[in-house]
Amino acid sequence: MKNFLNVGTWDPLPLMMALQRRPNLWDQHRYRTTFEGTPFRGMSDILLRYSLPEMHEGVTDPNALVNDTMLVQYDAWHELPEAHEVIFNLMRRFKAIQLGRVIIARLPMGGVIKPHADNYGSYAARDDGLRFHAVVQAAPGCLFHCGDETIQTRSGEVWWFQHQAVHSAENNSAEERVHLLIDMQTG
Repeated sequence: MKNFLNVGTWDPLPLMMALQRRPNLWDQHRYRTTFEGTPFRGMSDILLRYSLPEMHEGVTDPNALVNDTMLVQYDAWHELPEAHEVIFNLMRRFKAIQLGRVIIARLPMGGVIKPHADNYGSYAARDDGLRFHAVVQAAPGCLFHCGDETIQTRSGEVWWFQHQAVHSAENNSAEERVHLLIDMQTG
């Protein structure tokens, strides 16, 4: 495979339980799922680390954040320390010099992430940027497509994928699909 690499496993149960206890964290910031032409419409997000809220609150321009590299921790970062272990373990393992965006993304049953490529702007187009998906919850039927390859994700897996290639996802399972998205810069 050239677009995906399974880089290991982790225990998502503590984060799954924390998400159950804190349903109010979902969709506090909706830019990613509502901007004009978003491939993420119909999803729910929890932003842990992202652009300053004032840069995207009430904004519909799809290019508003493509060059933004000045990221901040949101309240959810502090309210969900259960996510930190997998994040920092990946940073150590891949010798990251900077943490990028960190998002918990929920795709409902029957949901689709439309094909798109994160290959423009100074944030996504970096040659030293890595993107990982730590699978919090996924059942058979959760498909992740990138280029001409497709994987079926499972809870507890951690995947690197080529975010600059055209990718999409679909949830054909009977459960919500929840992924922890982790971007990092390796220098």
